[in-house]
Amino acid sequence: MNQAIFNRRKRANKIGLLLSLFAMAIGMLFLLWILSILLYKGFSAIHLPLFFESTPAPGSEGGGLANAIVGSLLLVGCCTLISTPIGVMAGIYLSEYGDQSKVASITRFVTDIMLSAPSIVIGLFVYALIVAQVKHFSGWAGTVALSLIAIPVIVRTTENMLRLVPGSLREAAYALGAPKWKVAFMVTLRAAQSGVMTGVLLALARVSGETAPLLFTALNNQFFSINMNAPMANLPVVIFQFAMSPYENWVQLAWGGALLITFTVLALNIIARVVFRKKVQA
Repeated sequence: MNQAIFNRRKRANKIGLLLSLFAMAIGMLFLLWILSILLYKGFSAIHLPLFFESTPAPGSEGGGLANAIVGSLLLVGCCTLISTPIGVMAGIYLSEYGDQSKVASITRFVTDIMLSAPSIVIGLFVYALIVAQVKHFSGWAGTVALSLIAIPVIVRTTENMLRLVPGSLREAAYALGAPKWKVAFMVTLRAAQSGVMTGVLLALARVSGETAPLLFTALNNQFFSINMNAPMANLPVVIFQFAMSPYENWVQLAWGGALLITFTVLALNIIARVVFRKKVQA
């Protein structure tokens, strides 16, 4: 009887394993299909003027994505400066001070909601909060929208990484007379810095390709501009607009921009997993 049960479970395990491998193969097949098309069409659009010329006017030849690349770098850079300190500080509070706090419970609840909220909803919220009030689109509005997407990711990652730090490390610091705030910043955060940096990079990888929030906030700009108080060109929106255009030149630039974003996200993920893969040690 026991042997029959064992054989039945063994068969069920093999069937489950085969189904899992089959599902993985299908997913990998579609992923490789998408990447192969992107590489084929994207590489043909990569040329030197792509990085030094602004987006062309409708029907014109040539042009590049210089204004969109610089705009995306400014938006993501400002998003990093805003979201990183806020997210890390909030994660420290939730991990070190918020065990029995109602404020911490509410913060975790709001963070979970923001993590699952569609990005277009966040873009519409920032549009009503900022754009509709000042009567114009701007890079700052786009930065706020991207920051609202990145902050919950950083908060969750920071809290989880800090909770992995052994309690004995904190107790040793307390025994030496260190105050709690210094233990949190100089001991616990330093021990978990690799995991925290990984969370920051993964958050940036997520926001670097967001299109919907920027359609409601930064919109686009055909010309080169670093004025954050005006509409600003960015790669996701340029790709969205150019990919649906009837101009072959614009479509080619859209493929080139898609390849740039793909490589950027890939590079950020590799950095997050390889450079900062050091584990939290006691």
